[in-house]
Amino acid sequence: MLTLAEDGLRRMHDGGVFGHTLRAVRTGTGWIERLEGDSLRYAAMAALGLSHVDHEVQRMVLGGRTAAELARTCALRAEASPDAGAAALAAWGAAEAGGMCADALFAALAARLESQAPIDTVDCAWALIAALAARHLGSTERVVDLAGTRLRAAQSRAGVFPHLLPATASGRLRAHIGCFADQVYPIQALARLSVARNDASALAAAESCAARTCALQGPAGQWWWHYDTRDGSVVERYPVYSVHQHAMAPMALLDLREAGGRDHWRPIIMGLQWLDEHPETVETLVCPQKGVIWRKVARREPAKAARAVAAVTTAMAPGLHLPMIDTLFPPGPVDHECRPYELGWLIYAWRSGPVGNHGNGSQSGEI
Repeated sequence: MLTLAEDGLRRMHDGGVFGHTLRAVRTGTGWIERLEGDSLRYAAMAALGLSHVDHEVQRMVLGGRTAAELARTCALRAEASPDAGAAALAAWGAAEAGGMCADALFAALAARLESQAPIDTVDCAWALIAALAARHLGSTERVVDLAGTRLRAAQSRAGVFPHLLPATASGRLRAHIGCFADQVYPIQALARLSVARNDASALAAAESCAARTCALQGPAGQWWWHYDTRDGSVVERYPVYSVHQHAMAPMALLDLREAGGRDHWRPIIMGLQWLDEHPETVETLVCPQKGVIWRKVARREPAKAARAVAAVTTAMAPGLHLPMIDTLFPPGPVDHECRPYELGWLIYAWRSGPVGNHGNGSQSGEI
């Protein structure tokens, strides 16, 4: 899969930027993959992953450039973007892959966090990771303090994080819901915070979230999609995203392990096995010949109906679900697209070094 990721990223790189989606489309002569859009976020994630492969491979993927050059370009582009998530990712990439402190981005992130305006949990976690990565390059402690405080204050007693900070900004029907990404990135951020500041309480917070998420893993290794912050139960299981299985869960859980947390190898391995042994469909998800891992297995449903129903029923009472949901909206359809960040995170998860070394300019190393 690591070789696949390098090939896939090469196909998704176009004219100095990364596309948003490589999508399978039907033509008069059969199926082809078409690159669509442009994503600054995904380019920064790709730079982070590619910073951990040989420079020869970096130049092959990036048309002669290095991951460090891509990361610095992303940082400059992000200065003109109102997207806090893009700013955080670009600042992270600039520090860890590009060896520079993106002062303008950290100033913008600090202002956003100080304003107490709602911010995505994921964006806050990325800001914390970015600030930790750049500590040795510039003055980022203010962002560390602000992002760390807001993130830890949002964690529920069940160990689960909401989608927005504050959670009430999501509205009455969704305030109790956090997605899988809302758990993974805080685990990663808090694990790194615990190492950077020798903070046992940050490690305990990461441990709590990881333990709950792993306890809820599906019988075939599925990392489910939506969680209830009130009691830590699953709100809705599908879609199951491939990137969660091969990259995001391993990335966070391995960071936690290296920070001194529990060993979660069994859930990691089960998650990887799902890519080959998924019970929901007979379709192949990992396609080395195309340089893709198809994005997700979803339900057969109109307009995300199951998720909407689950949000409403669980808003009324934790654990309240519509009977026969799997019969009404059975899982099975495969989303035939792949995005650069999925392959960038795949490389990063398995080739980046120990958490104590992140942000120290290392361009190599394996777990």
